[in-house]
Amino acid sequence: MASTDRQALHRDVPVPGHGLDAAGMPGHWLLARLGKRVLRPGGIELTRWMLDALGVDPRDRVVELAAGLGATARLTLGRRPATYTAVDRDAAAVATLSVLDAPGPTVVHAVRSDAANTGLPDGCATVVYGEAMLTMQPHPAKRRVVREARRLLDEGTGRYAIHELCLLPDDLDPALADRINADLGDAIHVGARPLTPRAWSELLAEEGFTVTARRTAPMALLEPRRLIADEGLLPALRIAGRALRDPVALRRVTHMRRVFQRHSAHLGAISMLAVPTPDQP
Repeated sequence: MASTDRQALHRDVPVPGHGLDAAGMPGHWLLARLGKRVLRPGGIELTRWMLDALGVDPRDRVVELAAGLGATARLTLGRRPATYTAVDRDAAAVATLSVLDAPGPTVVHAVRSDAANTGLPDGCATVVYGEAMLTMQPHPAKRRVVREARRLLDEGTGRYAIHELCLLPDDLDPALADRINADLGDAIHVGARPLTPRAWSELLAEEGFTVTARRTAPMALLEPRRLIADEGLLPALRIAGRALRDPVALRRVTHMRRVFQRHSAHLGAISMLAVPTPDQP
């Protein structure tokens, strides 16, 4: 496809959440409407650590769950895997992902489906990952998504990674955890249910995985320094300018940032690398 054709396609594809009211739409789609492309709690730095830990290379068949706007997809495609399949249930996200450029011979697919029931074949992937999506699910749904990742992975070479919000420390008072979850839900208009690092590990273990590496980072999604690091200086200024021109969006973003700051001592980002636990004889 010619470059001009690709650019036209990108202009014509709406951002997920297109047409929704700024006052009530999910926070991540509001930020996307303002131009933010990196919507991961640990920022692009933790995403890069995750991809390094996964060791994606030209032999890999990669599946990304809830791929969103394609920010991580582009980093993955830069590693030239054999195949890359994006799964997302939002039609606008799938349309965006379907026109991604793939350097070299990588075959790209975009599938409109739920992360817990992708419809992809058993063992079709050597790498599966998902970011900022398990946090938004109740515990039974979290388990279904992780179980689906386990089903998709090749038994011999499979690796799975997550990049999510986490609650700190491991022995956080449950009442405080509930209050943080309620404040997050009020700010981002999505039910957020982050887990402690130990609870994330237990979730993966319950569904047949062994955690082999992990890293945490501050939850600084809307802090100026992180915004510039993730988006670049000029895009960050454009995001700020759009927010300043939209009073409803500005109130929402300000509220989200205040909630993140209020709970900064107990909110973080975590990425974990896991491999299928061998079946016991």
